[in-house]
Amino acid sequence: MELVRKLKAREAAQNPIRVGIVGCGQMGSGLAQAVAETPGMQVRALADIELKRAIRTFSELSVPPERVTHARTASQAQDAMRVGRCVVTEDALLLPRLESLEAIVEATGVLDVGAHVAWECIQQRKPIIMMTIETDVTVGYRLNHEARRVGAIYTAASGDEPGVCKMLHEQAILMGFEVVCLGKGKNNSIDMQATPESCAAEAAVKGMNPRILASFKDGTKTMVEMAAVANSTGLVPDVPGMHGPRVELADLERTFIPRRDGGIFAGSGRVDYSTGAIAPGVFAVVYSDNPRVRKDMKFITRSEGPYYLHFRPYHLCDIETPQSIAEAVLLGERTVTAEAMCAEVVCVAKRGLSAGEKVEGLGSADIYGRIYEYAEACKLRAIPLGLAPGGRVRAPIAAGEIMTVSNFDPDRSTLIYRLRQEQDALLQSAIGETAGES
Repeated sequence: MELVRKLKAREAAQNPIRVGIVGCGQMGSGLAQAVAETPGMQVRALADIELKRAIRTFSELSVPPERVTHARTASQAQDAMRVGRCVVTEDALLLPRLESLEAIVEATGVLDVGAHVAWECIQQRKPIIMMTIETDVTVGYRLNHEARRVGAIYTAASGDEPGVCKMLHEQAILMGFEVVCLGKGKNNSIDMQATPESCAAEAAVKGMNPRILASFKDGTKTMVEMAAVANSTGLVPDVPGMHGPRVELADLERTFIPRRDGGIFAGSGRVDYSTGAIAPGVFAVVYSDNPRVRKDMKFITRSEGPYYLHFRPYHLCDIETPQSIAEAVLLGERTVTAEAMCAEVVCVAKRGLSAGEKVEGLGSADIYGRIYEYAEACKLRAIPLGLAPGGRVRAPIAAGEIMTVSNFDPDRSTLIYRLRQEQDALLQSAIGETAGES
């Protein structure tokens, strides 16, 4: 890999990668700072429904106000960028249409907006790097399929757990190991009753949106992240919701292995998480029964095997995302994307829901997500988490009950709903073709 050399060459030629970011909240504004510190890369356009946040983000990058243009149309934005100005806009779909931009990062956290931005980027053959991973686990297979069909790049970002877990997975395969488990550390136990109200004080201290904090505490984020890992690698959750034991670092390779060898899994090839001290790290437990590999591993690592731990003690979220931008633009590569549907995050009622109620989204007092194997979720006819926001309850749903097509009606007017229908049809077609071949 020669990303740094290539980026420095672009810097020397005064031709940095021109980046657009949709969403200037905590992740988007942080990413803008990271891009600004990366040689050969420059933020040139920002979109946010609250224009002042986009303006403030450029101000924090020390861009003079006179160099920032508020654009309402693509032609206004293009004209501004041709004379070296930066662009702010409220229109998320304006950025994919700007020829001057070489890559778009979607960081809104709003599922249907993420779907719109990704779809438009793909149609414009412009690399799209997704930070709204909830959109990816809902329709990422469809978006990836369309991107590959038209010759575009669709990818989730490095820095979040799916990206760094995929890196560990690829490295293990390239060393000849079998990947037994990919996992992440979670810094607190799951509280399925967490709400924006219960998280308000802590969120204020941390400078977070209380709804986002609630989605971390109720486990939804962990379920989403590990579903993305599963769909990009072929691994699966061992049980609905995963096990999530509290395990010390030294015990990971003895715990996250099959039960036949003293672990917790029914078999190999699983995704899971652990609470406690290993957060914010990610890990892979790998296996080899090759005598020479085991001899070398004992010499190098002092580990007896046959199970070994590959541990990365951190993931750096938006700070690492510039690597995905560079890989997409300079190498035409994807960091992590859904190549199959191995896992689904289904929607579960956080409280009793009455018929006719309109359901709020992730981190609300209404719902949380739980990971299942995709085939099992299909048998249950469960509602994918990403289709729940804005939908209505058809029949009473008890707290802790899975939301299904018989008790819940998604909002059919959204793009994410349409893409999911297309995705389901694609997957059904693929199953039919496989059955025909056998």
